[in-house]
Amino acid sequence: MSEPLRIGILGAARISGASLIGPARATGHRVVAVAARDRSRAEAYAAEHGVERVAGSYAELIADPEVEVVYNPLANGLHGPWNLAALAAGKHVLSEKPSASNAEEAAEVREAAAKAGTVFMEAFHYLFHPVTRRLHEVLASGEIGELRHVEAMVAIQAPPDTDPRWSLPLAGGAVMDLGCYSLHALRMLAPWAGGAPRLVSARGGQRVRAPGVDEWLDADLAFPGGATGSARCHMAYDGLEMSCRIIGSRGEVLAPNFVLPHTDDRVVVRTGDGERTERLGTRSSYTYQLEAFADRVRGGAPLPLDADDAVTTMTLIDAAYRAAGFEPRPRLS
Repeated sequence: MSEPLRIGILGAARISGASLIGPARATGHRVVAVAARDRSRAEAYAAEHGVERVAGSYAELIADPEVEVVYNPLANGLHGPWNLAALAAGKHVLSEKPSASNAEEAAEVREAAAKAGTVFMEAFHYLFHPVTRRLHEVLASGEIGELRHVEAMVAIQAPPDTDPRWSLPLAGGAVMDLGCYSLHALRMLAPWAGGAPRLVSARGGQRVRAPGVDEWLDADLAFPGGATGSARCHMAYDGLEMSCRIIGSRGEVLAPNFVLPHTDDRVVVRTGDGERTERLGTRSSYTYQLEAFADRVRGGAPLPLDADDAVTTMTLIDAAYRAAGFEPRPRLS
């Protein structure tokens, strides 16, 4: 194995245990530092997860010469500012999605990444799992015929009212947290659809007691080759749904949970010849993601996600918000 990455984590977010620390342990990379707004919280987090040391602030972590990769799982509104700061310090950045609060800020992140010459990636981990690769393989093989329609739905039960995902100043909303996956999954079908999809229409509903924040949003898209798409999200649903269904002229392929495939690794193929279920493995999509990121940093291996891709996704998110009667998320003031 090449030299382990030396990673610093911004914030003591719960997600980091599954999204970064577990994968780093599994793949032999080092988590050298963590910083939080409250030092005692960072110390408790470091002790619990075996992080090597605590930095006194986000800025101190970014300035640490031993930290070469900054992982940013902060609240959405803090992604842009701290991605910019980390890139300005010459660090590689693995940012939780979305990369910024809106397309304008995402473009600034892209410029900063180009200037830094370092690796920047938005953490759409699902793309690296064999479940998503298999969806694409089945479509590419012609088994289900020509692409006709795709449906992606990402929905969860409502977080508490105090959760930052309901905060407009922190760039919250269903599309920012969930719908970005639906839109991204549709975008990734461009090679088999005659090119990138365009937004046709969108409608959504506002969260009560959270003006300007979307509780749900449905977007309709169209591909140049004639196929259509539905990208849906709901952050106050009556259960959990994270499905992607690709319908062709001769059949369909379904991933019941494309976002967290390690919890449900099925791919179901239905054609005139019958139905079969394939199982693609419960190894974490986050582990596959960290391996791909490390291969890029250490060996220059190609990545399907970069700062350009992040701008394209954010532009589509902004367009969906406007079409549904919302404003794009504000930058942190």
